[in-house]
Amino acid sequence: MSNGARHVLGVVAGLLLPPLIAAGLWFGVGELRYATAQFQLSWAGVGALVGAGIVLAFLAGSRLSPVASLLGGLSFTALGVLPLLEMMMGVRLLPQNLLPDLLETGYLTLGFTGLQLVLGVLLLLVSAFPSRWRSSAEPTVYSPAYGEAPSPYLPPQSGTEDATRPMYRD
Repeated sequence: MSNGARHVLGVVAGLLLPPLIAAGLWFGVGELRYATAQFQLSWAGVGALVGAGIVLAFLAGSRLSPVASLLGGLSFTALGVLPLLEMMMGVRLLPQNLLPDLLETGYLTLGFTGLQLVLGVLLLLVSAFPSRWRSSAEPTVYSPAYGEAPSPYLPPQSGTEDATRPMYRD
């Protein structure tokens, strides 16, 4: 895959996957909070958290493009900083009743505990490694067009030469 295609797919993944991860995390945490208040276990909440974790691992560890984790890291960091700024400044920054109750509970739980900020910083640091920006193309193997010519610096091959010797001896 060429570098251009890899980065285009990274941008597409960086725009599509972080909202899916956030929705899975918010739904899973909100569902588990409501279920534990009633002393029950919500398998839908656990499944949403596991699914969000799998997609998050793909975003962080794939060889697709670091642009995907960079975009996801920026969005998670921005969403994770808002609740902390609201606590420090004492000014209401978060919109009320924008999300359904279940998602809003999950978002506020992850936001005020700082876990959303941790996920954002994780994705930003994953995209900072230089090896993620290099292509994974194999080096080109050149084959001689006219056959191998004997080297003028080595003695001619005659008979069986001991291959374990480090250099030619008469």
